[in-house]
Amino acid sequence: MRNYLASFIGILLFINTSYSQVPTKNSSSDIYHAIQKLNFLGSALYIAAHPDDENTRLISYLSNEVKARTAYLSLTRGDGGQNLIGPELRELLGVLRTQELLAARRVDGGQQFFSRAVDFGYSKHPNETLKIWNKDSVLSDVVRMIRKFKPDVIINRFDHRSPGTTHGHHTSSAMLSFEAFDLASDPTSYPNQLNDLKTWQPKRLFFNTSWWFYGSEEKFKAADKSNMLSFDIGVYYPMLGVSNNEIASLASSQHRCQGFGRLMTRGTQNEYIELLKGNMPADKNNVFDGIDTTWSRVEGGEAIGAILYEIEKNYNFKNPSAHIKELIKAYQLLQEIPDTYWKEIKSEELKDIITTISGLYLEASSKDAMAIPGSTAEINIEVVNRSSSDIKLKSVVISDLVSADKDINLTDNDKQEFKVQLNIPDDISYTSPYWLNKKGTLGMYTVEDPDLIGNPETPPAFHAVFNLEIEGYPIAIDKPVIHRYSKPDHGELYHPFDILPVATASFQDKVMIFADGKPKKVPVSIKAHRDNIKGEIELCYSKGWIVDKESKPFEIKNKGDEQIVFFELTPPESEDESFISPIIKVDGKELSKELVTIAYDHIPTQSVLLPTEAKVVRLNIKKVGEHIGYIVGAGDDVPKSLEQIGYQVHTIDPNSINAETLSKYGAIVVGIRAYNVVPELKFKQKYLFDYVKKGGNLILQYNTAGRWDKQYEDIAPFPLKLSRERVTNEDSEVEIIGKDHELVNYPNKITNDDFKGWVQERGLYFPSEWDSKFTPILSMHDEGETAKEGSLLIAPYGKGNYIYTGLSFFRELPAGVPGAYKLFANMLSIGKSDVKQKTPIKG
Repeated sequence: MRNYLASFIGILLFINTSYSQVPTKNSSSDIYHAIQKLNFLGSALYIAAHPDDENTRLISYLSNEVKARTAYLSLTRGDGGQNLIGPELRELLGVLRTQELLAARRVDGGQQFFSRAVDFGYSKHPNETLKIWNKDSVLSDVVRMIRKFKPDVIINRFDHRSPGTTHGHHTSSAMLSFEAFDLASDPTSYPNQLNDLKTWQPKRLFFNTSWWFYGSEEKFKAADKSNMLSFDIGVYYPMLGVSNNEIASLASSQHRCQGFGRLMTRGTQNEYIELLKGNMPADKNNVFDGIDTTWSRVEGGEAIGAILYEIEKNYNFKNPSAHIKELIKAYQLLQEIPDTYWKEIKSEELKDIITTISGLYLEASSKDAMAIPGSTAEINIEVVNRSSSDIKLKSVVISDLVSADKDINLTDNDKQEFKVQLNIPDDISYTSPYWLNKKGTLGMYTVEDPDLIGNPETPPAFHAVFNLEIEGYPIAIDKPVIHRYSKPDHGELYHPFDILPVATASFQDKVMIFADGKPKKVPVSIKAHRDNIKGEIELCYSKGWIVDKESKPFEIKNKGDEQIVFFELTPPESEDESFISPIIKVDGKELSKELVTIAYDHIPTQSVLLPTEAKVVRLNIKKVGEHIGYIVGAGDDVPKSLEQIGYQVHTIDPNSINAETLSKYGAIVVGIRAYNVVPELKFKQKYLFDYVKKGGNLILQYNTAGRWDKQYEDIAPFPLKLSRERVTNEDSEVEIIGKDHELVNYPNKITNDDFKGWVQERGLYFPSEWDSKFTPILSMHDEGETAKEGSLLIAPYGKGNYIYTGLSFFRELPAGVPGAYKLFANMLSIGKSDVKQKTPIKG
């Protein structure tokens, strides 16, 4: 499996090497595959709304079978979803999902683009979506990417004709694509883009339909397919040793934070696309039929094609370097064609093939993983020619800042290695996702540099240009400066070379709840990114709050060390919501950034710089009980939030659940999607029900319907049917229909004011049917819909209480929403007015 994965990931060297730090290792078959792609001059753009929306089967088919230059434009970065593998949510989740998309493209052979749209959560209608997104801005981004990528064919994942029937983001992506198809060729449409780009008219627009859009396989079989093209995307690639649908399955499995790991699929599998605009191909199995995708497409291309087609026809699998001279000649001719678009694209592809076919290894690696502005970095240069080709290294230039002139003959397999000192400019930008550098809106990221719009990630801080002479012809090869290192348990690893501030600060808790008027110690962690830093840190706060001392000194000797400085913060007497932030003063500079590192094995490590701030909430809240058991689900910060209001939260190992281990808790909370991701629970349900029967409170947070083992059908002691019902408007009116119920009266009185300031949504996956023993507490609905009463249900069972809630506490509590805290405290306290839990829990 490892060799199989390496084989077709190697192909991606010839598509875009900037997406991964790890150098690709290519076989002779990989090189031949790249030459085939080099000889296809056609492009396809796939458009949808989110990470995981893309059809990896079709993207892989277009890239690997058709050999087309293929890309996926995801309008959002998936910021509004959940995370099954870690704590990242919101903008940090968007960074993680961006990298997972790039990982998927490294597998299926596509490229990746984005608009500036934010995934603000589920939307029921494109009217809402396009209002929050700012339709004109997102439409301009789609037009920009069409003009920039110049696709011959565009394929929409969703149907623009079905508003209100699926996620509003989905339909909006298709509607915007449908409109942009014509606007991209109109010079009066977004004319400011034409300073750097040219108008472009794609030839065809399709909708990637399937039986799902028709409601059943039977209806789709009976549907008129005269306006559709179809492909068998299960084709097998002997050269790669895998089938297209196997590649697609592995690509989809890169979406790990969404739980998309899946089994490989094989065999014949038909894919359908419906023509929306443009002319129908005569060959309904060929999306590019009638479009010139040969070298004849460009002026002067026939001579280039004559060389490259001959190489493809008579490719030397045993010794690919035998073609080096012909490839150099083709490269020379390519530099003379007037079509700058295809010249740039094919020059990069051809350079990659030339360097790979000659076994050239080129690397610029920093001694350290990061540097600060004004410092000096040691860069190790390694060059190896692993062929008999005549190659000279003339010089290495790093971002026009340092140049090493060498003029070295690179003989076969003789490694050349040397070091250069790189002086980091004082005014260089820090490394961080470019779309997070400026504060955006609910629906849009702010990107000031239009050249960055659409890019999947921030360009590397530095590039090393290797100026070579190959078979007597000058060729410059560009490589990002990286950090290569090893770990005993992993071996060789690669890390981006990052530029960071001299120091960063962070709060231990992003939300601090003050349940009374007592002061709290607020720890601020300062991390040094240079040896011997000395300065002071100041805490900024709002009127009404009191700090013991406004600034405090600090001194850190070693790079990478941290020092914690404590401020004592006293809240106002009345309820209040505010923010605090630190300012670090070092060397005459003021710094106020937090460094967040996102590190997983399947993506390059990401350094994210965000404004350092914490929300502070003075909250008059009451609670009963002390010890809470928590069964962790798909990852959320609810346990930490409950600790903020004085609960002691104990994580329960599902394997340890029995009558004795549960009895010591005043209440038990089951985390979000626990029944979807914790298989052990299907064997423990009886113990949870017995716990309730004996007087405990059991709170189940939302689970997704239909994504669990059949043994989970009875998740409640009485009949309860989950659905996909949700209320997406976080400001929707809430009616308290159980006004007299203890749940909204003790120990905190819950009013409509407690539903103000909620974020992203009210809740999701509400039950649609329930036994009469359940009491619904709240009613809510989105505009134009009927009331939904399943967001919060409670039923007495034996001596205790069973609660199911689809309210999005996993978003509201970490966001410091006061009303959410009060309501959750009531759920934990119900029926416990006489309970005084003072005995410490052991183990």
